[in-house]
Amino acid sequence: MTATGSAIANWSLAGSPDRLPLVGILAFRGVSKRFGGQVALDGVTLQVSQGEVFGLMGPNGAGKTTLIRIGLDILRADEGEVSLFGAPLNRSTLDRTAYLPEERGVYRRAKVRELLTYLGRLKGLKPANARESAAHWLGRVGLSHVAEQRVESLSKGMTQKVQIAACLMSDPELCVLDEPFSGLDPVNVALVKELIEERRARGLTTVLSTHLMHQVEALCDRVALIHRGRVVVYGDLEEIRRRYSPHEVIVWTSIDLVELGVDAIRDANGSWRVSLPHAETAAGYLNELIRSGVPIDRYEPLVARMDDIFVNLVSGGVE
Repeated sequence: MTATGSAIANWSLAGSPDRLPLVGILAFRGVSKRFGGQVALDGVTLQVSQGEVFGLMGPNGAGKTTLIRIGLDILRADEGEVSLFGAPLNRSTLDRTAYLPEERGVYRRAKVRELLTYLGRLKGLKPANARESAAHWLGRVGLSHVAEQRVESLSKGMTQKVQIAACLMSDPELCVLDEPFSGLDPVNVALVKELIEERRARGLTTVLSTHLMHQVEALCDRVALIHRGRVVVYGDLEEIRRRYSPHEVIVWTSIDLVELGVDAIRDANGSWRVSLPHAETAAGYLNELIRSGVPIDRYEPLVARMDDIFVNLVSGGVE
């Protein structure tokens, strides 16, 4: 683990936000924002580390987009601090980022290749490099055949891929993707996931804002859930799933566990869902079953899904 990664691993939401270090690729400390009398963000503190896919979750109106826009200097916070690449927001650090907003915006009458070339030039690419990058990324997202068509002639999914290509063509160190899977069919969802995973393999950082919890589980290293402008859960994805999991295991066996006096429920797939005693661990209970002579075909702790965690936290079902 890098020094930055170690600092983030040991960094806690506990304590006063003004004493927490601003480390990582993108960091927020005590950030608040109001629009008139409405509180959009209320003391948000979190950070994104290099090379990770960071999931930003929350219900509609939670403050996710406001936080993203503050992090990219589109909006200014009323209170708190933001750092980007370890420095205050400035033109130099912002040029190392790319942003796919949820609200789409393209020049619809422009031809696809011309649009990407123009956007590449805005990101500082020289003309020849912008044309080369545009051609490369059109091929990468499977749109070379529409390069000379106007954007307005494309389907919603194709337009979405053009905008994703526009975000990635400058090879940004930090890429913020707000609902990147919107309008995409399963084949193109798989393509976008592949592109995100390729960025992680190269040590580049991606912030993924989405309502698709199964994509969060598949892609993200760490996550934050924002609700009513506050961070309600934050940290390593798998640790969070374990933290909010029921104290239960799933057992596949030919034995009727209820007849053995076990607190278990038979699932439709033939497995048994077993509630463990409070002080028992999953590993300890497995050893106990084996010592009792129960034949085990398969055994695993029950780990909560992000969908369930999201719903329970937002609805107030989990503290």
